[in-house]
Amino acid sequence: MLKDKQKYSFKTAVLSVENAYYQGKLDTVEVDRKIKFIANFCKTIVRNRDLTYKETDKETVSKYAAIFSVICEETPILINQDTVRYKPFSYDFQDVFGHKDLTSLFVSKLVTTQKGNCNSLPYLYKILAEELGVEANIALAPNHIYIKHNIKSIGWYNTELTSGIFPQDAWLMASGFIHLNAIENGVYMKALDNRESLALCLVDLANAYKRSFPDNDGTFAIKCAERALQVSPNLVTALLLKAETHKEQYQKLEKSDPKAKELLVLLNKEYSHIHQIGYRNMPEGMYLEWLVSLKTERKKYEDVRLRN
Repeated sequence: MLKDKQKYSFKTAVLSVENAYYQGKLDTVEVDRKIKFIANFCKTIVRNRDLTYKETDKETVSKYAAIFSVICEETPILINQDTVRYKPFSYDFQDVFGHKDLTSLFVSKLVTTQKGNCNSLPYLYKILAEELGVEANIALAPNHIYIKHNIKSIGWYNTELTSGIFPQDAWLMASGFIHLNAIENGVYMKALDNRESLALCLVDLANAYKRSFPDNDGTFAIKCAERALQVSPNLVTALLLKAETHKEQYQKLEKSDPKAKELLVLLNKEYSHIHQIGYRNMPEGMYLEWLVSLKTERKKYEDVRLRN
């Protein structure tokens, strides 16, 4: 897709990575069927609900609102005079980072269990947006992924799927781990375009490979990282993948090995660059507290422009 040899599809890219991790045994046809079912539900909501929105991009905004409703809100459905309450997706706190099971981060797991996290939920949102013929921009924060949209009435706004809230940028800044340099350099809070989203998938592919083959020599991961960085030079997940893979290579060598000395110099250079562009490591426990703060302090961080 990055070489235009195949038609762009974020869904295809994501499911290709997941199928690779499953060694080709993922039933992608069934996963695609479930995604299409959810997309059709979104289309039904668009047809049957009229937003109080006056701008010329109302059709697009209606699709964004429908996707948000399906993922985050309990929705009443009328079936033969009976009202059924559709239950939205929920946040899975069991294995947030996929340490125990990498598939905790997968869209295929999300559409099967209706439980996901800050990786699978925004990925599904972007997939559904493309199924409905509109764009959705992925954005990064420390340990986190969310959605950014630009609409005519208010401009850019954030969609947070783990809590079902539209937070102000102030919430992101409240994490304490978003340095000004990170914003200026597009490390965090940048609306990624479609090619940059594919670069994210390359990093996912490398991490899936490393999880499947922990004794690998690092060659494949470095190749994925470098290709991703050609697309997005400051993509922090790719920069970290490259540096950490070099660190693993260094740790396997004897300290007297000339190659080890070369890698140590390279490592120091890579980590220094990552720090200079604004990345700061956010402890996992603090991340979870920050995530929960969006609900506990909703009034403080909610973007009131989108309340209605």
